[in-house]
Amino acid sequence: MIPKASQRAGGQDLATHLQNAHDNENVEIANLRGAVASDLHGAFKEWQVQAETLTRCEKYLYSLSINPDPEQGPLTRDQYLDYIGRTEEALGLRDQPRAVVFHVKEGREHCHVIWSRIDADKQKAVHIAFDKDKLMRVTRAFAQDHDLKLPAGYDKSRKVGQVSQYEQAQWRQGGLSKDEHKQQITEAWQQSDDPRAFAQALAERGYILASGSKRPYVLVDLYGGTNALSKLIDDRAVRIRDVRAFLGKDFPEDSLPSVEEAQALVAAHRKLIEKSADADQRSAKLAALKHAQRDRRKSVEDEREALKYKHHALRTAMQAKHREERTQLRTDHVVRMREIKHERQANRPTGLAAFLGRITGVSLIQRTLHRRQDARKTAAHLEQRAALKTRQAEEQKVQELRLKVQAREIDRKARALEKVDARELAALTRDQKRDARVRGRPDPQAMPSLVEIAGLEPVARERVDEPDLLSAFAKARDFTGNKAPDLLEAFERAAQARGEGDQGDASGNGLENARPPDVHKPEGPDRGRR
Repeated sequence: MIPKASQRAGGQDLATHLQNAHDNENVEIANLRGAVASDLHGAFKEWQVQAETLTRCEKYLYSLSINPDPEQGPLTRDQYLDYIGRTEEALGLRDQPRAVVFHVKEGREHCHVIWSRIDADKQKAVHIAFDKDKLMRVTRAFAQDHDLKLPAGYDKSRKVGQVSQYEQAQWRQGGLSKDEHKQQITEAWQQSDDPRAFAQALAERGYILASGSKRPYVLVDLYGGTNALSKLIDDRAVRIRDVRAFLGKDFPEDSLPSVEEAQALVAAHRKLIEKSADADQRSAKLAALKHAQRDRRKSVEDEREALKYKHHALRTAMQAKHREERTQLRTDHVVRMREIKHERQANRPTGLAAFLGRITGVSLIQRTLHRRQDARKTAAHLEQRAALKTRQAEEQKVQELRLKVQAREIDRKARALEKVDARELAALTRDQKRDARVRGRPDPQAMPSLVEIAGLEPVARERVDEPDLLSAFAKARDFTGNKAPDLLEAFERAAQARGEGDQGDASGNGLENARPPDVHKPEGPDRGRR
């Protein structure tokens, strides 16, 4: 099994990613603890609020991906839970809020575990140090106890690394792996005797030489991806110094277009050859996705409708209860006053006692006393009624607040599903574009030749709003003969265009959500080219 882990923020984007049903055949939220909300978006938002209010922690989540080795078969749920428990013990995350999500992708099950690093009781974040080493020890002990074989990269030599997110993004965009890129560039390097021939060979394979902000020589492919040239030459004897010495004379760094200019150039070329996916096939897949999304939203809409009737019933019940309480208070007061009146009537003096009471004024005093007693009872009743109204108003206010929170919770779930729907639609569009690119290439494992694209009739190119860089590249072609374009002239024109003004619009031409690797760290000691 291969675990991947990191401390991170961006809980809402992570929740959307974990619930993407297009990239995963099945999504199951197996466990969610330490949150009031019952969904990932709500739980991760709670943990974010805890981090912002209780601590200064920015990366409030710890995300772990558990990928079993397909050759050794899937893990059981008990094995997953055993590994998760060992990880919690090693990293100090025991009893921390967490979410466990299982994905099935291309028939392979894997697991994602996300912990909140915020300890709400202590009001601080759990410090996680040397987590990669701890995970490695946990994985080794787990593999030994469950009789599993360690994957490459977890032995002492660590010869095989894992595919980076940028390499995965490149494959999703163009359908070419890093090894396939390496194969094309290595062939061009080995078969070229001089820099011009090498640049020509790169163009024939769909690459353009460019100058990166932190790397001297960067390759921009037809799909806008960028890679350091030295990283794609599969020859340990070739170092950055060798590349500079080989290309420096004919292609100085300042003569090459920038990465942004090269991306604008290849984007214009892409418009000439790219075709959308088959309309019927695309419509069928889109319809299937929309149908699945409607079914998923229906549960939320049904919950909203049920909540609407529930709220109406609760309001009606509270109104009836309050009306009954007010009626009961008024009835009790009226009954009590009648009882007092009847009691006074039964005890009133008669005959000589009544006469003496009128003569002496006792009756007058008694009536005055009764009136004052009745006034006090009426005032007490009014105070009770006012207190009852105040209490009922507070109860109604609390109920409305609770119902409003419940309604907002449904609205939040609906907005979360909209995010998931948008992510799935974007993934479908990305995959269809990649599949169309692969189908449209003569060789599915190599990109189309820029030389052949530049050799299209000028009329076809005029229908595209080309940037100046594309015009410079096209003018390097001799359309009257079969001579291939002089890329050096194209680069010189590109450098002039860069110095004169507009550098081209590179927005949207690169890989989504991935940083171009012209920021790679410098390589080791240089070696001569053999």
